[in-house]
Amino acid sequence: MTEHNLDLAGIGIGPFNLSLAAHLDAIPALKARFFDQRERFAWHPGFMLPDVELQTSFLKDLVTATNPTSRWSFLSYLVAHKRFYQFLNAEFEATPRKEFAKYLAWTADGLSQLQFNARVKEVSFGRTAFNVRLDDEEVSTQHLALGIGHAPYAPAWASPLIGANCFHSSQAVDRLADVSLDQVAVIGGGQSGAEVVLHLLSDARCGTKEIKWISRRQNFEPLDATPFTNELFTPDYVECFRGLGEERRQALLAHHKLASDGASASTLRAIYRRLYTLHHLEASETDVAFMPHRDVIHVDRQKDAFKLIMRNGFDGGIEIVFVKTIILATGYAFRIPDFLAPLKDRIALDRSGNFILGDDFSLKWDGPRRNQIFALNAGRNSYGIAEPQLSLMAWRSAVIVNALLQQPHFDLDLPPSIMRWATSEDRYTEALGASVSIAG
Repeated sequence: MTEHNLDLAGIGIGPFNLSLAAHLDAIPALKARFFDQRERFAWHPGFMLPDVELQTSFLKDLVTATNPTSRWSFLSYLVAHKRFYQFLNAEFEATPRKEFAKYLAWTADGLSQLQFNARVKEVSFGRTAFNVRLDDEEVSTQHLALGIGHAPYAPAWASPLIGANCFHSSQAVDRLADVSLDQVAVIGGGQSGAEVVLHLLSDARCGTKEIKWISRRQNFEPLDATPFTNELFTPDYVECFRGLGEERRQALLAHHKLASDGASASTLRAIYRRLYTLHHLEASETDVAFMPHRDVIHVDRQKDAFKLIMRNGFDGGIEIVFVKTIILATGYAFRIPDFLAPLKDRIALDRSGNFILGDDFSLKWDGPRRNQIFALNAGRNSYGIAEPQLSLMAWRSAVIVNALLQQPHFDLDLPPSIMRWATSEDRYTEALGASVSIAG
């Protein structure tokens, strides 16, 4: 067993820890290694359906926002693959997700501190360092960076049904070719659900005769990507959000749902146009029913079919539909990884069971301050709707690097935002003084 003394051990190699590794690549003073149990880097391979698109700008890549001269930018990737001009000339309305996945994999191939086929079994803490136990080695590190992502979420009614004909959309690429798509229910009205529905409508090989698109949302609504809403995805907003109480933060998260969890307008247009073509130009017999504002309350398995019982939130009625396959586009949920079991009782959680994170993305625990556990994509309740998105991953990585170095290696000072989110202390003091003067 070999012991390595590291400054930072990263667990999980998804886009967020990959961004952190790309930032650290230019800082040889810090010794870091990142571990992942998979054989190679892959970004949502089970959901890489044809023609899927990013919902954010390609400039919000691994490094550009904080280190634009890095060799690991998306533009560097285009130049390295000699397609910079062709990419510009293609004038994509949104960057193909397959292209961005290739960029991420290219970066992963180029970073030497990444180690795949390395399953972390347990993390414990000694007197001065964390001990990371893998299958065939043990690593000693001063700090940790958790970037394991979230787990696919299934509603309570669906959990007992998971199997051959009921599966999460994260497995769509592998499972769609192996199941009956004659009668399908897609559950979930966000981008994942929209992409599955568009695929079923567009790919003749699916042979889908009946589609039920079911959502608890009141309508199939687009992602709000307008300029002022995009101000929610800035460091200034995150810092203001951090200063709020837990209840107020939760209320804002619910209010801003469509800023991060709606379907792209281009995807909704493509679905509507495909429906028009099927019904009016091709005389298709495909039975399509879009059913918003429905809450699935019970499902029975009946031989080769599922019986879904739903409550209609629009008029309060009860509806029943029968399908042969259920695809759960129901998102992802946070969970504390099993390898943290030795530390679980030492880590503080909020009332919802989430990590309590500080300004530098380190979680609150009862160990020494010199030993920090940084959590990436685990702080939506602490930092707002931008936390699980690509938008601020470069900024977050730079914040963590600055914390590791205990100095501002990356310049993160920004001019004041055009938005005034919080009550201005100066204005409040000035107004209070004026009111006292008038009262006197």
